[in-house]
Amino acid sequence: MYSVFSGMEWKRGCTKFRVMANRACMAFLLLGLVAAQSATLEHLSADAMIDQATAIVRGRVLGSGARQHGPLVYTHFTVQVLERLKGAGAERLDIVVPGGAVGGLRQTFAGAPELVRGGDYLLFLWTGTSGLTHVLGFSQGVYQVSMDSSGEAMAARPASAEAMLDPKSGRLIADQPVRMRLSDLRSRVASRAVREGGVQ
Repeated sequence: MYSVFSGMEWKRGCTKFRVMANRACMAFLLLGLVAAQSATLEHLSADAMIDQATAIVRGRVLGSGARQHGPLVYTHFTVQVLERLKGAGAERLDIVVPGGAVGGLRQTFAGAPELVRGGDYLLFLWTGTSGLTHVLGFSQGVYQVSMDSSGEAMAARPASAEAMLDPKSGRLIADQPVRMRLSDLRSRVASRAVREGGVQ
């Protein structure tokens, strides 16, 4: 048996289908936006950061500019090295952070650190096979350096808003803010270097 629809019923059916399709598209778009606004990062302890970093420097940001590398946009920061705690290299570094705007293309990445011109930072860095130098652990690898009331240099970072995954248990954990004396961090880096060198 065949059903015969009137012109009005056909229009109502098409309109209902379009409304449902539009709602489905909006749902997928919202899911995509939610996913884009959050990220799950591996939580790195201070010792893990020290061990995995190819360089640890205290530096001042001189300037920045975005460039496209294949499908991805990176913001390049020029950093004047004030002190080098680990690794060798030049007095100025080119450090990349994912995200930025080139022409009409703009990309953002959840958890990417924000650096400001003139900022004094302690940076945990990692240089890969591409030759680009990244901040290790996204925002976990950027500490702002400031002086306390006694004139002691302190390195601190706020807790990350992104979800953190414990590398040992695989469970989600809440990140905590970190604040330490720069002198204590120097000693810790030196101690880890001795261990890596096999000196007892």
